[in-house]
Amino acid sequence: MTKTPGTPSGALLSRRALAGAAALPLLTLASMALTGSALAQSANESTFDRVRRTKVLRIAALPGELPYFSKDISNGEWSGSCIEMAKDIAKVFDAKLEYVESTYGNSVLDLQSNKVDLAFALNPTPARALSIGFTEPMIIHPFGCVARKGVAPKTWSDIDKPDIRIVYDIGSLHETAAKRYCSKAQLTGFKSRDECLLNLQSGRADVHILAAILGLSEVGKNPNIGAYYLLTEPLVALPSCLGIQREPDTRFKEVINAWIEMARGSGQIREWMLEGLAKASVNPDQVPAALTF
Repeated sequence: MTKTPGTPSGALLSRRALAGAAALPLLTLASMALTGSALAQSANESTFDRVRRTKVLRIAALPGELPYFSKDISNGEWSGSCIEMAKDIAKVFDAKLEYVESTYGNSVLDLQSNKVDLAFALNPTPARALSIGFTEPMIIHPFGCVARKGVAPKTWSDIDKPDIRIVYDIGSLHETAAKRYCSKAQLTGFKSRDECLLNLQSGRADVHILAAILGLSEVGKNPNIGAYYLLTEPLVALPSCLGIQREPDTRFKEVINAWIEMARGSGQIREWMLEGLAKASVNPDQVPAALTF
C-alpha cells in the first residue's frame, strides 16, 4: 500500500476495497430484483400449482356449523361432512389439510385474499360470482321449514296464510323464499337463526323457513320444537357448491369437478351428509324421504 502525501493514514483505502465497496450496491440491486421476481412468480402461481408444490390444501372451516363442520374445543380436532370431503380431496393432491376458521360470509373474502383454496357449502349467487368461482354442485339443497307441533305443512300455500307467523334470518335466501311464497303470512326477520329459533321455541312463531340441512340440524339439537318439512308446489332447491379462487388456470377446478362427479355418483357424498347429520343428533327417520343428496 502506498501513501498519498497530505492524506491521513486512517483514510487510506486500497483499490481492492474501493472496488468491493462500489460493487455492493450492484449486488444489492441484483438481489432485490431476484427477490421481486420470486415474489411476482409466487403471486401469479395458480391454486393447482401451489397445492402441488406445497402439499397443503387450505380450507375455510366454520365452527359450530353441523352437519358440515364441528370443532372439538378440548383437542382442536375438526369433524363433519365437509371435513370428510376435504380429507378425500386432499388425498387426490397427496396434500395435508390446513384449517382457516371462518364464516359463510367471510369465506368468500378469504378466497379473494388468497387465504384459502376451498370454501364449502356455498350457494352460487350472482353477487358472489362477481368475486369468486364455483364448482359443480356438491348437493342440490331444497328449502322447507321447521314448524311447531300442530302445524304440518306440505306446500308453500299451506303456510301462506294470515294467521301463520313466519320467521327468517335477514339477508338470507330464507328471507327471499319467505317473501316470495308467503306474502299473506305474518313475516318477521331477525339478525340470526338463533333468534328465529328462540321465537319458535317460545311460541311467538309458528314456522321457521330453512334450507333442509340447516332445518334438520335445528330439529336434531332441539327435538321439542317440532319437525322439519320439505315444501313443494313449487319445490325450491338451490345448488350448494364449493367456492374457489377466480383465476385463468382451470386445472384445479377441473380436478374438483371430477371429484364431485365421482363422489356424488357413487353415493359417497350422501353417506358423508347422513354421517354429519347423525353428529347433529338427526335420526335417519327424521330425514324426509324426498331429500336426496
